[in-house]
Amino acid sequence: MQTEKEKMLLGILYDANNDKSLAEDRFCAKDLCLKFNNTKASNVKKQKKILKKLLPNADESCTIIAPFWCDYGYNTKIGKNFFSNHNLTILDCAKVEIGENVFIAPNCGIYTAGHPLDYIRRNQGLEFAHPIKIGNNIWIGAGVSILPGVTIGDNCVIGAGSVVTKDIPSNVIAVGNPCKVLRKIDEKDAKNEYKYIKKD
Repeated sequence: MQTEKEKMLLGILYDANNDKSLAEDRFCAKDLCLKFNNTKASNVKKQKKILKKLLPNADESCTIIAPFWCDYGYNTKIGKNFFSNHNLTILDCAKVEIGENVFIAPNCGIYTAGHPLDYIRRNQGLEFAHPIKIGNNIWIGAGVSILPGVTIGDNCVIGAGSVVTKDIPSNVIAVGNPCKVLRKIDEKDAKNEYKYIKKD
């Protein structure tokens, strides 16, 4: 007979509220999140030490600006040169894979967790979790939500406020709710100069 944790990792319906092991794992992660969020920003060494416990599969170069929240921590893998601004939430009931050189703006959410559409099973406390994969060299704008089962290809820009419900291919700018490809990123983008122009 499968445990609720095994069901969770298999992506099938499970009951997170009636599994002692899952509850203990969540409490551990939430306590570490609280400890991290309440550590002074100037105490970088202590923050790094807490993150290492919370996110054991994150590269040591990982930088996260508090506050930060996650469900388990051990289900999240983060590559080199990762930066997240304030208020990142990762519901990592399933695997979350984040590549190298990923930049995340404030108030973003990465959500592997979902609930049944029919109210009977939803009211029973059942849920599911589907993995999320984010490629290399990604810029995710402010207020983006990434939903269960999504893969984002390499070298993408996801516009602010987007809700990513389906896979996004590599080398594109994608925006909107639901998030859709706006256009490809090309050589012109590499040549553009971004200057601040003061308006009268």
